[in-house]
Amino acid sequence: MKIVSLELTNFRNYERASVEFGDGLNVLHGKNASGKTNMLESIYLCSIFKSPRTTKDKEMIYIGEKNACVSLTLQKKYRKHTINLHIDEKGKKRVLVDNIPLNRAGELFGVLGVVFFSPDEMKLVKESPQERRRFMDVGLSQQQRGYFYSLQRYNKTLRQKNNLLKEWRGSKNIDDMLEVWDAGLAKEGAILISKRLAYVKTLNDSASRFHTAISSDSEKLTLSYESFADLSELSAEDIEKALADGIRRAREKDKELGYSTVGPHRDDIRIEINGKDSRKFASQGQQRTIALALKLGEVVIYKNEIGEPPVLLLDDVLSELDINRQNLLLEMTKGFQTILTCTEFNLDGASKKIMVSDGTVKQD
Repeated sequence: MKIVSLELTNFRNYERASVEFGDGLNVLHGKNASGKTNMLESIYLCSIFKSPRTTKDKEMIYIGEKNACVSLTLQKKYRKHTINLHIDEKGKKRVLVDNIPLNRAGELFGVLGVVFFSPDEMKLVKESPQERRRFMDVGLSQQQRGYFYSLQRYNKTLRQKNNLLKEWRGSKNIDDMLEVWDAGLAKEGAILISKRLAYVKTLNDSASRFHTAISSDSEKLTLSYESFADLSELSAEDIEKALADGIRRAREKDKELGYSTVGPHRDDIRIEINGKDSRKFASQGQQRTIALALKLGEVVIYKNEIGEPPVLLLDDVLSELDINRQNLLLEMTKGFQTILTCTEFNLDGASKKIMVSDGTVKQD
């Protein structure tokens, strides 16, 4: 899978820009705040339908304009696709794939696969479990559209249950109503947990190999899935039974607190370096290495699941690595398309270098 071309109209600091990408390593270089990250954001948007940087879509429209457009052409193993994404003055997005409008955001998953890394991704290691759940959900949704729809159903049911717990606190009839929502949460939640368990198990193998290489074999990375109980050896059917029982046992606590305390919306990834919990003890350098290894591991899983690799987007990743680790990272990215941003690039291996300056692009 590779991106062939990208056109931006009134997107961020680009009034109009067009760029063609090559196989292998593509380098976007230029001064800070020139628009390099904006270009990666537009690509991510065409894959996930969300920005990795903002929840306010209107912010992506060029100042003074009413709408923005991103047009992307990609080549997959057997055919080409075009993605046209529009943002109107109210911040509403719509997308067409091969000139056919999509009715649901989930229909975009699987068209263009991307893995995105930026300095902000370090929060994946030390910040709240929500960041690590999002990491799993994005990775799995890109590979399995059914996972995304199950996640949507689970989240909708969870909102309905939590609203009930808040609005009907103290009601005698609340248990009968909770039974309905809890059955739905157990059914969809078991699907999410079983998929996540398999994902983290596979990720543990792939990411640990990358981490060992990046850390010069000095540290061992271990990942495991954390839930309300040890579910790692259970079938999906048994996970549903265990989850239903866990939700039922937490009912009185949930009624007192006003929200649901058991389920995949509370789960986490345990990240250990040499047996120590990295979520508490990792240094900044370790956080960066772990996050990068997780992203590279995600690329491997996607390739094995889909049959071709995603596009790797690396935003300002070289600035914090020494020269040996820079060369090692670029060696690891061989075999799939990578789009990398930096202020200066003096290494070998780039298939194409593109200068970005104040919203304009010039191919070297």
